[in-house]
Amino acid sequence: MKKKILIRIGSLRHGGAEKVLVTFLKNLPKDKYEVDLLLNLYSGKYLTDVPDWVNVMFLNRGEMITTNRPKDIPKKIYRVVYQQLLKKYPKILYKRKLKNKQYDIEFAAIHGFMDEVLNSPLKSSKKLMWIHNDLTQVSGYTPEKIRRFFNYDKVMVISEKIQNTFLSLAKTEEEKSKIIRIYNPLDTDEILTKSQSELPSTINHQLSTNNNPLFISVGTVFPQKGFDRLLRVHKRLLDEGFQHKVLIVGDGYDFENVKKLKTELAVDESAIMLGFTDNPYPYFKAADFYILSSRYEGFPTVLFEAITLKKNIIATDVSGVQEMLEGGKLGLITENSEEGIYSGMKQALNNPETFQTYQDNLQNYEMPFNLENSVHSIMEIIDNL
Repeated sequence: MKKKILIRIGSLRHGGAEKVLVTFLKNLPKDKYEVDLLLNLYSGKYLTDVPDWVNVMFLNRGEMITTNRPKDIPKKIYRVVYQQLLKKYPKILYKRKLKNKQYDIEFAAIHGFMDEVLNSPLKSSKKLMWIHNDLTQVSGYTPEKIRRFFNYDKVMVISEKIQNTFLSLAKTEEEKSKIIRIYNPLDTDEILTKSQSELPSTINHQLSTNNNPLFISVGTVFPQKGFDRLLRVHKRLLDEGFQHKVLIVGDGYDFENVKKLKTELAVDESAIMLGFTDNPYPYFKAADFYILSSRYEGFPTVLFEAITLKKNIIATDVSGVQEMLEGGKLGLITENSEEGIYSGMKQALNNPETFQTYQDNLQNYEMPFNLENSVHSIMEIIDNL
């Protein structure tokens, strides 16, 4: 008998959790499971990567509305009201959209779907949660609220720091046993292969003129990622005479704000915002340094991509970074502040030779996991629920 699984997530836009979920689904044996993937919004760059045996369902269709233009407001309100209604009265959703189907497992692929899965009218299904963020840094997540995750049968967390948060809040051994740390499935072979692609000639010319050192940062353009801090530091270093370039790869609701800041700082010539690309790896390859300017994270998978491509890394000290960079053996860990980003980038520009030790360590580094092991670990959890 195939296990019947319902997976809930907002959309398949270009975020780390979305990418990891799709990588997991692509490597799941289709003869073992029957998967319904329910999206709040049928949109996102990873939709085309979902294997065809997975049944994709949705509450609304169309792109995410990130602006408040008058013509978009009715649609935006309709979506919110409709989704809130189904959240409040889940029986309607399960009866109409899901046709009263019975599931063995209901799986929230991100923390934001805690209530949707816990409030399911299916009392017999096992509940599984996947947490990708350090919730102590997410507004509204008090210790009391975080404790509600113990209502799940199993909670998969992606870093030691998140695991320790839960263990410190657990009141019983049973609660502790619900928390399992899982490495994110990451296809390193795919990263290496894709990095060999040629860059578009226009961007290649833009990046290679003057031969100035190039810093790259890749991620969804949210305040969490700290691209505003990165641009302010970039401006400060240019004013001090340190010639260099910054390339931001990614899209998100804060894109226009960050772009506006770039113009206000008068760094449009030296800072490039590329938007989303389904293959960022040739850009990684072209860069001299990878910089993580995040305010908070769970376990920034993007660092494993930078490690796979043996990049010089500078990262703010957010959740997951000490673990991934082995306490600073594989890259420079800076204070989580604008000043920290400044000192890291200044060191890279002033004394690039200090990064040689990291390079030596990266050459012999073996990933602590592989794609197969990660997928197998998650399957094991699903099979034993």
